[in-house]
Amino acid sequence: MGAAQVNEDAAMGGSMIVTYKDDVATLDPAIGYDWQNWSMIKSLFDGLMDYEPGTTTLRNELASEYTISEVGTVHTFKLKDGITFHNGREITAEDVKYSLERTTNPETRSPGAGFFGMIEGFDSWNAGEGDGLSGVKVIDDKTVEITLSRPDATFGHVMALNFASIVPKEAVEASGEDFGREPVGSGAFKLAEWSPGQRVVFERFEDYHRENLPKLDQITFEIGLEPTVALLRLQQGQADIPGDGIPPAQFLQVMGDPAQSENVIEGGQLHTGYITLNTQMAPFDNVDVRKAVNMAINKDRIVKIINGRAVPANQPLPPTMPGYADDYEGYAYDPAKAQEMLAEAGFPDGFKTELFVMNVDPNPRIAQAIQQDLKEIGITAEIRSLAQANVIAAGGEADQAPMIWSGGMAWIADFPDPSNFYGPILGCSGAVQGGWNWAWYCNEDLDARAAEADAMTGEENAQARLDAWRQIYLDVMADAPWVPVFNEQRFTLTSDAIGGDDSLFVDPVHIPVHYDYVYSKDAQ
Repeated sequence: MGAAQVNEDAAMGGSMIVTYKDDVATLDPAIGYDWQNWSMIKSLFDGLMDYEPGTTTLRNELASEYTISEVGTVHTFKLKDGITFHNGREITAEDVKYSLERTTNPETRSPGAGFFGMIEGFDSWNAGEGDGLSGVKVIDDKTVEITLSRPDATFGHVMALNFASIVPKEAVEASGEDFGREPVGSGAFKLAEWSPGQRVVFERFEDYHRENLPKLDQITFEIGLEPTVALLRLQQGQADIPGDGIPPAQFLQVMGDPAQSENVIEGGQLHTGYITLNTQMAPFDNVDVRKAVNMAINKDRIVKIINGRAVPANQPLPPTMPGYADDYEGYAYDPAKAQEMLAEAGFPDGFKTELFVMNVDPNPRIAQAIQQDLKEIGITAEIRSLAQANVIAAGGEADQAPMIWSGGMAWIADFPDPSNFYGPILGCSGAVQGGWNWAWYCNEDLDARAAEADAMTGEENAQARLDAWRQIYLDVMADAPWVPVFNEQRFTLTSDAIGGDDSLFVDPVHIPVHYDYVYSKDAQ
C-alpha cells in the first residue's frame, strides 16, 4: 500500500458517529485487543513509535530520537519536549518504564505481554524471579534505554503496538481496575463520556502534539445497534461508519448501488480467519483428531457465505505476508479420509464438543456450516454464540473452549512481519491465562527457532530469516492446532459527510480506522 495522501488542508471541526452491536470491553491499552477497541485505544494513547498514516513505515511518535547500538541490543529513545497527558502532566522517561512494566507484569494479565519477551529481564520476571524489566533504564527525564536479551528484528514494530502505549501512573493507580473505563493517555482524543450499553464519546485533545490533528471535534460510538439497523441509520444520514462492517446479507445490495458503493473503501488485509483446536483438551490433544478436523472443513462453502470476500487459507500466514509458502497445499477437503483418520485415532463413532463463535453475522452462519461439516464425520458440535468479549474470555482459559471460530476477531497483523502470526497466537508466551493462543499450543522447539529467526537482523539476513519463518509455519501445520479457513478483505462503508484518504480508513495492519485523520466535509 502506498503512502497516504493526507488532506492537510481539510477544515478542522465537525463530528462523526460510529456504530457497534456490542459494548466496548475496555479502553486500557494493556488489555484491549479486539477489533472493536483497537482503533479507539489508538486514538486515546500514543507510544514511542507509530506508522506513517496508512502505511507500514515506522516513524517516531513520542520519541524525538531513536538510536540502536551496533550489536542491535541497546535501543535508546529520547522523548519530545512538552508532550502532556490528558490530565496536563508532561510525559517523562519514568512513564515509559512504568508503562512497559505494567503491560508485562504477570498480574496485569495483558494479552500483549509476550510481544516484549525480547527485553532483558522479561523471562525471569515472568518466572517469578526479580521485579520488573531489568533491561529498561531511565537515563534522565527525557531518555530511556531498553536493552534486549537478544537482537530482534521486530522490536521497532513492537514499540508501535497499543500495548506499548504510555500511561500516567497516578491515573492508573487512582482508577485501579476501572482504568479501562477511565482512560488517560496522550492521544489525539480524550474520553468525554461513557454510558455503558449506549454510547462512548471522544472529544479533541486540544494540546495534542501533532499540529492540525485530530481533524474532528468529536466521535460518538453508538452501542447496541444490530448491523442491519446500523446500515439503515447510515443510509438515513444518522451515522457515518457501521463499525461491525457491511452486513453480509446486504453486501451485494450495497455494492450494486452506485450511490453507496462509491463510499465503500476496500482494503487489503494481512488477515487469517481460523478455527482453534484446544490442544490441552481431549480429544483435541490428539494430533490425528486435529488433522481429521482440518480435512473435514469445506472452506469454499464458507467463502461463499461471505459473498466471496476472501480466499481459502491453508496455513497461518496470509498470501501477501513475507514468508508465505506458495508451494504448500495444506490439508485437502476430504470428509471420507477425515472420518477414516478419526476412527484410527480411536473415535469411530465421533464425539461431542463445543464450538464458540462471536454472535455478529455472518459468524453464527459460518459456525453452522462448520457444525454441518463436523457432523459429516461424526462430530457433534454444540454452538456457543456469544458477545466478542465473552468468546475472548473463554479462549483465554485453558479448559473453557475446545473449539473457537475466530471470525469477527480472527487475526490481522499487528505489524507486517511473519513473526506476528506466531508469538501471541501460536507461541508458548500466548498460551497463558488471558492470552490469545486459544489453541493452547506450545512447541518449545519452535519457540526456540522463532527466537533464532528474529535474531537475524540486517538486510543481509533478510531472506534467511523469511525462510526460517516459512519452515516454522509448515511445522506448525504438521501439528495442526488450527484449521486455517480464509484470508479476508476488509470493506468499510462510510457516509457522504466524512472524508479522508482511502488508506487511512483501512490500514493493512491491525488498525481498521485511523480516526485522527478522518475529517468532516461539512466543517467550516
